[in-house]
Amino acid sequence: MQRFFPVVLFLLLLLNAAPTSAAPADETAKPNFIFFLVDDLGWSDISCFGSKFNETPNIDALAKRGMRFTDAYTAASICSPTRASIVTGKHPVRVNITDWIPGRKPSKSAPLLAPEDQHHLGLEEVTIADALRAGGYGTFFAGKWHLGETEKYWPEHRGFDINIGGWSVGSPRGGYYAPYTNPRLKAKEKGEYLTERLTDETINYLKKNAGSKKPFLVYLAYYNVHTPIQPYKKKVEHFKEKKAKLYGKSSTPSKKERTNSTRMRQDNAELASMVAAVDVSVGRVLATLKELKLDDNTVVVFFSDNGGLSTLTGNRVGPTSNLPLRAGKGWLYEGGIRVPMIISVPGMTKPGSVCDEPVLSTDFYPTFLELAGMPAQPKQHCDGVSLVPLLDGSKKADEFDRGVLCWHYPHYHGSGWEPGAAIRSGDWKLIEIYHADKNEIELYNLKEDIGEKKDLAKLEPKKCKELLEALHKWQKELGAKLPVPQKK
Repeated sequence: MQRFFPVVLFLLLLLNAAPTSAAPADETAKPNFIFFLVDDLGWSDISCFGSKFNETPNIDALAKRGMRFTDAYTAASICSPTRASIVTGKHPVRVNITDWIPGRKPSKSAPLLAPEDQHHLGLEEVTIADALRAGGYGTFFAGKWHLGETEKYWPEHRGFDINIGGWSVGSPRGGYYAPYTNPRLKAKEKGEYLTERLTDETINYLKKNAGSKKPFLVYLAYYNVHTPIQPYKKKVEHFKEKKAKLYGKSSTPSKKERTNSTRMRQDNAELASMVAAVDVSVGRVLATLKELKLDDNTVVVFFSDNGGLSTLTGNRVGPTSNLPLRAGKGWLYEGGIRVPMIISVPGMTKPGSVCDEPVLSTDFYPTFLELAGMPAQPKQHCDGVSLVPLLDGSKKADEFDRGVLCWHYPHYHGSGWEPGAAIRSGDWKLIEIYHADKNEIELYNLKEDIGEKKDLAKLEPKKCKELLEALHKWQKELGAKLPVPQKK
């Protein structure tokens, strides 16, 4: 007996050290996960985050039963890099996806030549779906994937048992109303609405899986509210009437952002109807959980892949406003990277609680593993930190050290953004914008100036030096690629 016990102990330790190869002993005790990911949804696009025009009663209800994060960030201001960070737990720089796939073609007139990045998520990456499936979970994906141009990089080959609608393209090719031009989604009826269809497929999966008692990961990545802005017909008239009542025939105000323009008011009826479509669908999924008696054992996460599209080149403006945040999608100002985030963990999160600790999209991976009772995989989710101490209240915000947050976007974007990078440390945020001759530095105190209106770079040279050195050190450690002056 004395000889046998060390062998058993060794085997148990070995199993814990290799989480991708063993399923949990009691799968029914594992929590389920539903991850709602909305495309281009701005920080203030939903009611519980401040919208006075859009209406999101179901998402607001989720916030009342869970925790709302006021300082949640995406790892990039555009889609593909953020999506890579979510499923890998790694910063986009580390996986060499720093622009949307396949990105913009180089402009011969641009002062800088952006570096080449990868147009797919490397097959060597172990995704959160891979990890949970190895731990006994059923895995379901529906919606936008945008992490590889060929089939071998699509969800069904990246840890998901089922893939509905996920492929290479990041916009709803063919529009939001059937027929679609999507090889992973064929219309069931003429004129069906894409968001409703994805929700129907998700609900069908939940009902079919309910009898198996198998824990699941449902990753529902809506194409809403990405362009083209096509109204949700069931709701758009309501918002047209609301706009007329609130603003009459007054034109939408805008503001210059460098040589570009930013929308300064939420009054877009079509966009509001698309947000409403997401809200209705979130409500339907949550109602299904309750109907199936799964709501007490299902972790629900609501997130966006980047800020709302508010800023465009020239005199054009985007479909939404991110006020009080500055700029929007594509930019490293707060409007491009700070997004709405809600997490509900039954029996853990205090209903209606609010967390103002800065968190990042890389943090979901280790958080899900800990909630599932599975060992961490630090070599994989090396840029993520588990949020469980925040969710269960075991640590106060001032005891939770997330460290500095960094962003690297060395590409030009159609919204008018020029290549640059940023870092946030505590309340301080520095932005470095690259130029062919001398880089431009901006510094803001977010606690006092959430709208990044007052540049303190000249007033705080020591803080600038400190943050710039930290940013450059981080870039060097991760092997960040920089743009170079373009030869004329």
